[in-house]
Amino acid sequence: VQLQACGGGLVQAGGCLRLSCAASGTVFAIDAMGWYRQAPGKQRELVATITRGGGTRYADSVTGRFTISRDSVKNTVYLQMNSLKPEDTAVYYCTVRHTSRDYWGQGTELTVSS
Repeated sequence: VQLQACGGGLVQAGGCLRLSCAASGTVFAIDAMGWYRQAPGKQRELVATITRGGGTRYADSVTGRFTISRDSVKNTVYLQMNSLKPEDTAVYYCTVRHTSRDYWGQGTELTVSS
């Protein structure tokens, strides 16, 4: 399974952006999908996850601003990010659980300027 994330970039504080991540390769049935992020000098942290049934979980810091969704036909997970803050600046990684293994994308960088 390969993951290709895209959608990062430079945005001003208060702006919005959508990340997407598509899984390809030999994909049978993807369980959970999610996004993590790693800011400079910090550990990687959970941003949001979504189960196969559509259940979602968010980090407190993004609740109410970010929305995770998935298209199970396209094997794609999205992260809609609104009201962006400079502290959202990080490399964002998508991840999927497939056949009891976790796969990670290469990361897409987001910079939020103040």
